[in-house]
Amino acid sequence: MSNTWTVIRFTFMNKVRTKSFIVTTLIFALLITIGINIPYFIQLFSGDKADEATRIGLVYGEQQTIAEDLNKTLPDITQNYEFIKYDAYDEAVLNKDVAKGDIEGYIRFEAKEESKFPTVVYSSEDETLDPELHSALQAALQGPKTRSVVEGLTLTDEQINEINTPVQIDTRSVESQGAGGTGAADNDTKDNPVNYVVVYALVILFFITLMGTGNMIASEVTTEKSSRIMEILITSVSPLSQMFGKVIGMFLLGIAQIATFGVVVVINLMLPHNMDALSSLNIDLSAIDPMLLVFGIVFYIFGYFLYAVLYAAIGSIVSRTEDLGQAIMPLTMVSLAAFYIAIFSLSAPNSALMKISSYIPFISPTSMIVRIGLASPPLWEIIVSLAILIVSIFFFGWLSAKIYRTGVLMYGKRPTFKELGKAMKAYKM
Repeated sequence: MSNTWTVIRFTFMNKVRTKSFIVTTLIFALLITIGINIPYFIQLFSGDKADEATRIGLVYGEQQTIAEDLNKTLPDITQNYEFIKYDAYDEAVLNKDVAKGDIEGYIRFEAKEESKFPTVVYSSEDETLDPELHSALQAALQGPKTRSVVEGLTLTDEQINEINTPVQIDTRSVESQGAGGTGAADNDTKDNPVNYVVVYALVILFFITLMGTGNMIASEVTTEKSSRIMEILITSVSPLSQMFGKVIGMFLLGIAQIATFGVVVVINLMLPHNMDALSSLNIDLSAIDPMLLVFGIVFYIFGYFLYAVLYAAIGSIVSRTEDLGQAIMPLTMVSLAAFYIAIFSLSAPNSALMKISSYIPFISPTSMIVRIGLASPPLWEIIVSLAILIVSIFFFGWLSAKIYRTGVLMYGKRPTFKELGKAMKAYKM
């Protein structure tokens, strides 16, 4: 055990001091900093107008009521636009103001014979309407349009508002309803955007950690083997201690790098201009599902070790680093499949594909993270999936240890499965 800890410490300290690790970490930290502060940089380069609302001309004309309702309602929807009142439609004056930059464009109303509600026309230099303004105008004008259509009918303002209110759809699981109708509260937690962000982050981190440290594990083993250093190492440290020491050491290295990125993110978010933006989002961290954090981390760690031992085993049977990429390609493809299945199933966490994937050990870590965070899988499914994953780690760990034990001293061309099997029979575990 002491030898294993020696390998863990040596692997971690040796890699964390390398220029490639330091440079890579600094580059990613810089990219994260730039990404978080892009809105602030844009604001700096765009000048003081970034804080000002875009000025839009609003022609009242013969539609005084609709224009007043629009002017009153839009600020409740967005603060990014400000209306400038024009009593009458004078195309020359309006176009002149647009050309001078006094207004970005202007809105006017054209009466229609076949409808009580007029046509809404937006004019600007480039003849385009910003998507945010488009959706805001549609929402703000829905009420005036409804009132114009039902004019003459005996409807109260409350009834008109009820007509304009979108239909709210609540989802509940069958199990929750049978247990007393607690599914609504659970579903509110699952539907919270914070849980979606946590799920997305865990899946991305799992894939990044796996790709980065997995390749480093295989490369480290192959490099030591090709340079004949392995022959010296096995005289003082057993191959098993080497393999598990490297796996754990690389895992700690990946965790250290992720922690560094986390600190960079927190520091940037604590800057005054980012704090103001976060406060406006009203993010409720208490809405994060505790089950997601607990089981998400468990599946993250176990999933890593399942892949890591196989990366070490593959690295041990390759004699040249040039052949390593081809050797680990199948494992890379499997990890890509696990990543894409999870990412493309975020909107359908209870699909048949996700349920089946929950019991496939190489895919279950990401699949179960998505299902736990965005759905409500029964506890027994989580336990069964976790049990299969743990059994798979023991089996493939045992198999990888035998491959590693025999593979590190096999040189020349990559051995076939038959040759490897014969060599493994000589080593009893």
